[in-house]
Amino acid sequence: MTRELDRHSAETQFRTVFSHLGAVTAYARRRGSKDADAIAAEVMTIAWRRLADVPKDDARPWLYATARNLLLAEARRTVVAGEHGDFEQADAGTERHELDPGLAQALRSLSRLDQEALLLIAWEDLTPSQAAKVLGIKPAAFRVRLLRARRRLRASLEAADVEGRRPARLARFDVEGT
Repeated sequence: MTRELDRHSAETQFRTVFSHLGAVTAYARRRGSKDADAIAAEVMTIAWRRLADVPKDDARPWLYATARNLLLAEARRTVVAGEHGDFEQADAGTERHELDPGLAQALRSLSRLDQEALLLIAWEDLTPSQAAKVLGIKPAAFRVRLLRARRRLRASLEAADVEGRRPARLARFDVEGT
């Protein structure tokens, strides 16, 4: 009876974890994976094997951290195979084609760490504490990283505005007509 309850409990927990498959696939796709579905499947396989390590309250940070590690390994294999000249310069593969061109350019001008901090909050809809777990750093350190990334993004956008490549400024967009 106890073994049956343990199995049922594990299956119930994994159903909750598995409900994040689409989010993990989107995360891998936005990070430029050649096979985002395979990365997401591997994350779920690891989650099943290490179910006791997956937080019960919110599995997303753990799943994203696992996906990030798999993406970094994929990028290293790509560099070793000679497909890209430099691991750090490889495009993150984010959906920048859907962004304002000025914002996309400003994002590209940031370091990969700055991009990751901003995108975990903006696109993955994580809190700073959750994003810190993904990156394996303390929440206070992540908040500092996020603050600096936002400042660099703002400076890049302002520089583009001065140079005449004016990005859309949603904060100034007046929808009420006042």
